Amino acid sequence: MADAKIRILIAKPGLDGHDRGAKVIARALMDAGFEVIYTGIRKTPEEIARIALEEDVGFVGLSLLSGAHNELFPMVAREIKKLGLKDVKIFGGGVIPEADVQGLLRHGMDMIFPSETPTEAVIDYIRQNAKTGRG
Repeated sequence: MADAKIRILIAKPGLDGHDRGAKVIARALMDAGFEVIYTGIRKTPEEIARIALEEDVGFVGLSLLSGAHNELFPMVAREIKKLGLKDVKIFGGGVIPEADVQGLLRHGMDMIFPSETPTEAVIDYIRQNAKTGRG
């Protein structure tokens, strides 16, 4: 499947206004040939889920540096599932302590990328988890 058909939403939930990391990953994904939609900062979980539905994405990437990942990431995952988007893969990145990763995976996240993760690892994850057809 061609990467151009893989649609990815990159989002910044909550009040975290630091979006450099989100922009870096969005650019890296675009440079890798994916179709990327960036929401901008300060989106609610409901807004992110609605955009994921409207944009018909296969992946949602969440970026958070504020420390609220244990609350916001599961909230976004719940909203996405509530809209029936069961096949959408949800990954997150940012300043996330190793001790929080397993809890996030148990609460709806499919993958967590700590801040030092090379962008190539995110690209590989998406390629390996893309379904035929929609992202």
